[in-house]
Amino acid sequence: MRQGSIARNTTETSISVSLDLDGGGRYAVDTGIGFLDHMLEQLSRHSLIDLEVKAKGDLHIDAHHTTEDVGIAIGQAVSQALGERKGIRRYGSAYVPMDEALTRVALDLSNRPYLIWKVAFGRDKLGTMDTELFKEWFQAFAQAAGATLHVECLYGDNDHHIVESCFKALARALRDAVEIDPRKADAVPSTKGTLGGTL
Repeated sequence: MRQGSIARNTTETSISVSLDLDGGGRYAVDTGIGFLDHMLEQLSRHSLIDLEVKAKGDLHIDAHHTTEDVGIAIGQAVSQALGERKGIRRYGSAYVPMDEALTRVALDLSNRPYLIWKVAFGRDKLGTMDTELFKEWFQAFAQAAGATLHVECLYGDNDHHIVESCFKALARALRDAVEIDPRKADAVPSTKGTLGGTL
């Protein structure tokens, strides 16, 4: 069972995350930020990762702490569920169109976190959420999951479509990367022999 469960509590947020990498894309998400909930539901559905997220944060200040900490907790749960990362395909990539927007995501579950973010927005907010926070979520997720993550919106006009294509592309890339490769299910996919610790 490749499952992860994280409870993260600080003076700014209280977050619980549980997930199953081998699920069917079932979700129950409540972060207090409507647009973020919508994106995490897309992430679950299109990655086929079952995902439960419950978050309470200092939204009376703004959505920054909640958004970032949810990204950290989900990333930690993914890393926990991967364990030694034995047998995984490790790499995943996807091009996802959302009407006029097209986003490319490339992902390596190398345990060497890095984010390349080439996404531009024309508006400051989507719903009540600042668009600058989407990069913060992806950065937090990549760091905590131990993922090298490249996200690039190749083109698009509608900011909702741009963000949604980013999350859906991550979902599809993640779905491929976490999948067990039946040809090498007993081996860590690295010539180092490990994808754990500091490499």
